[in-house]
Amino acid sequence: MKARELTFAALFAALTAAAAFLRIPLGPVAVTPQFLITAMAGVILGAKWGAVSQGLYVALGLVGLPLFTMGGGFGYVLQPTFGFLLGLIAAAAVIGGIAKGRAAPRRILLAALAGLAVLYLIGLPYMALIYRSYLHQDIPLGKLLMMGCIPFLPFDAVKILLTAVLCPILQKGLRR
Repeated sequence: MKARELTFAALFAALTAAAAFLRIPLGPVAVTPQFLITAMAGVILGAKWGAVSQGLYVALGLVGLPLFTMGGGFGYVLQPTFGFLLGLIAAAAVIGGIAKGRAAPRRILLAALAGLAVLYLIGLPYMALIYRSYLHQDIPLGKLLMMGCIPFLPFDAVKILLTAVLCPILQKGLRR
């Protein structure tokens, strides 16, 4: 069974990496389908392996593979958006923990919404920290929310809906 989980974790890591390059720039943060992949990893793989898949993606980017939207390497930790990458790991774990296997679409919606909240709870403070301590820019909360959250919420809603629709179909196919 472990070989299957490792294979799927690697697949979701690769899909997350590919999703980084499907982007619409909106200021310092781009709209990508990465959260969709993360949410699907959490639902399909569960908390542990969903988080492993996203951790693998982040680790490969940190060792130098250009998998992030603006490259890769350990220096990426100083990018204001790096907190959102860390948030993907926690979001997958939370989503997987709430969805717990073959969840109904409503439960998947709630799980993905909770995962999105975790993503922002990690990404936004990290963004503020980097702007303040490394870039020496004090960003007011309203501007921070406009740079890293509010414009993305409609796109996030679509990703959450897609997760709730696609995951039950994929899970059914994977059981066969």
